[in-house]
Amino acid sequence: MLPNTGRLAGCTVFITGASRGIGKAIALKAAKDGANIVIAAKTAQPHSKLLGTIYTAAEEIEAVGGKALSCIVDVRDEQQISDAVQKAVKKFGGIDILVNNASAISLTNTLDTSTKIMDLMMNVNTRGTYLTSKACIPYLKKSKVAHILNISPPLNLNPVWFKEHCAYTIAKYGMSMYVLGMAEEFKGEIAVNALWPKTAIYTAATEMLGGPGIKSQCRKVDIIADAAYSIFQKPKSFTGNFVIDENILKAEGIQHFDIYAIKPGHPLQPDLFLDEYPEAVSKKMESAGAVPEFKEEKPQPQPKPRSGAVEKTFRIVKDSLSDDIAKATQAIYLFELSGKDGGTWFLDLKSKGGNVGYGEPSEQADVVMSMSTDDFVKMFSGKLKPTMAFMSGKLKIKGVCIWLPCFETGTLE
Repeated sequence: MLPNTGRLAGCTVFITGASRGIGKAIALKAAKDGANIVIAAKTAQPHSKLLGTIYTAAEEIEAVGGKALSCIVDVRDEQQISDAVQKAVKKFGGIDILVNNASAISLTNTLDTSTKIMDLMMNVNTRGTYLTSKACIPYLKKSKVAHILNISPPLNLNPVWFKEHCAYTIAKYGMSMYVLGMAEEFKGEIAVNALWPKTAIYTAATEMLGGPGIKSQCRKVDIIADAAYSIFQKPKSFTGNFVIDENILKAEGIQHFDIYAIKPGHPLQPDLFLDEYPEAVSKKMESAGAVPEFKEEKPQPQPKPRSGAVEKTFRIVKDSLSDDIAKATQAIYLFELSGKDGGTWFLDLKSKGGNVGYGEPSEQADVVMSMSTDDFVKMFSGKLKPTMAFMSGKLKIKGVCIWLPCFETGTLE
């Protein structure tokens, strides 16, 4: 597991839904550094089915070396949020980190999702995240640490993730869209990122949704806590990222993940919103009559690429790669280029040191970009902004888009 460094000592971390589960795990990890934890959650009295209250969580936090402030907060109530923020500032002097963890879930289809449940998910996930962020931002802007972390997924627009639970997906994606917007709005002042698990995480909510048999297929909440802790160590320039827990911990040097498993060696349940097994997802979509965009075709032999501007661009990219760039990006890009010197190229920023090449990458690409070779060279040289390329139809994207730094800076010119 990721060792504590002590760097969060004295920092104030405001966490919604911190009385149990993932929220409490993140709180305890930060508390071991000596952090101040604001437990903003609804449970003040013991629940008949769910263990833990804001007061029992505070006891655990203080037992490992942190300071705790228990606040009764329903994130649907703007006044309760505001009161908790003011109490935190009065007690600890400010707010350094906000974790938007509180969430409501109902994996039901459109006709089976009542208006009451739909409103609950929208008000807790989407609206609650917005209100809590808005209340904390004035104090986060004064902090040297300044992080907002939303426990929400990458924006995967594969229809399979909407078909069975459309309302939940939209409510959860609302949290993720705040990452896109606020990362740009507060660039240089506050780091805004999302964190999502690669596999199911065992919590009381997971057991209620999947039954007792799901436990052996899950990882412990510790993996999310370690991943969040890793993000909190990063500078404000690390922003706008959709982080997967396992990926960031691999970048930290962790190689053996059985330590996080409830039952080491047992097959794990992939989490929602991640196309980790495209063939299985493809079959699920086809059974419903859909044609998945990512369905793999049999590989076709490609001609040897000719030398030219594209090859020169990739050669410059390769020379500029480093471990730091790969660790910060953690994505594989596939470029389908039309025109002279085109073909299929890849940029691997997951492997150590990064790599580029002609043809298919060794692992499935996270992002597929299609464009002409002329526009590709212009974009990498900084003469064509990616946003304009996309909006004008010159650039087509499939997958969860993670922009490359050189797109915006023109560092290859």
